[in-house]
Amino acid sequence: MTHETQTPQSEATQLVETDAGTARITWHPAHGKARLLLAVSHGAGGGIEARDLQALAAALPAHGVSVALVEQPWRVAGKKLAPAPKTLDVGWRGIWPALEKKGLPVVSGGRSAGARVACRTATELGAAAVLALSFPLHPPGKPEKSRADELLGAGVPTLVVQGGNDPFGKPAEFPEGTYELLEVPFGDHGFKVPKKAELSQDDAMTVITDGVTQWAGMLDA
Repeated sequence: MTHETQTPQSEATQLVETDAGTARITWHPAHGKARLLLAVSHGAGGGIEARDLQALAAALPAHGVSVALVEQPWRVAGKKLAPAPKTLDVGWRGIWPALEKKGLPVVSGGRSAGARVACRTATELGAAAVLALSFPLHPPGKPEKSRADELLGAGVPTLVVQGGNDPFGKPAEFPEGTYELLEVPFGDHGFKVPKKAELSQDDAMTVITDGVTQWAGMLDA
C-alpha cells in the first residue's frame, strides 16, 4: 500500500507499507527522460538530511538519474535507535516494488548501515548496481571485526565512496575486489572535512557528486 503527497518543492513523498512498518520515499525526478533510478537510504545515526544524500538528490536529476531518498520504518516512526540488520533488510525489501514501478534500472544505495543493506540484498532484489556511501568496514578501533564479506558479496557493479579519515574504515584498509572505490580526501564518516583541510566542504561534496555521476553514466553505456 502506498500514499503520495506533494511538498511545496514539488517533490513527491510516498509512504510505503512494509513488513517492518511504514517507510517513506522522497522522490527527486530526473530532469527530462530518466535512464536510471538511484535509491539511497540513511545510516543508523541519522536520516536523509545527510549532506551526501542531499547533494546527490540535488545533482543527479540533471544527468538523467531519478533519486529516491528512502527513510526506513524506524526513522518514520520517530525511533532513535536502528533495529537489527535483518529488520533493516525487511524494510528495504518492502520498498522495492515501489521503485520497480518506475520501470527503470534501480541502483541500490545507502550510507553506512544503509550501504550494508544495499550490499546484502542487491542480488536478491535484482539491483542494477550498488552505491555504498561510507561503508562501515569495521567498528571504530576494531579492524578485526570486518564486514568485507558483505561488500564483496554484493554480486553487482559496486561503487564505494569513502572518506579518507573514516574511522569505520579508511580507503587503504579495504580489500581487493571487483568494486570501485572513490576517496573523499580528509572526509570522516559523514564526509565532513576539517576547516584547515586542502579542500572545502563544498569541494568534498563535488568529489562525490561528480564521481557518482560519472560512474552512473557508465552503468548503461
